[in-house]
Amino acid sequence: MFITEAFAQAATTPAASGTDSIMQMVLLFAPLMVVWYFFLIRPQRAQAKKRQETLTSIRRGDQVVLGGGLVGKVVKVIDDNEVEVEIADGIKVRAIRSYIAEVRVKGEPVKTDTVVKS
Repeated sequence: MFITEAFAQAATTPAASGTDSIMQMVLLFAPLMVVWYFFLIRPQRAQAKKRQETLTSIRRGDQVVLGGGLVGKVVKVIDDNEVEVEIADGIKVRAIRSYIAEVRVKGEPVKTDTVVKS
């Protein structure tokens, strides 16, 4: 009376094949990857490109903020990687371009040596 008979059930539906489950996974993750690309990857690349352009266009006279928070004026561009920044009257430091956090004020354009004939 308290014991019921257990019957084994036969599988009446065919099992899903491996390719069907792979296609379902692709269909689920493909839109997610597209969303990630447009909302995360593209904006980061654009921001990195803009920062790189800003760092390469640093010239004499620009007011910059260094990574440690020091504010100074670029007095000399040493090479592609380093600039000389004056942080106080007579105090100059060499800074690597990648450690420049912000370019605040653009300086004067580079002066060209032109001979004025009179």
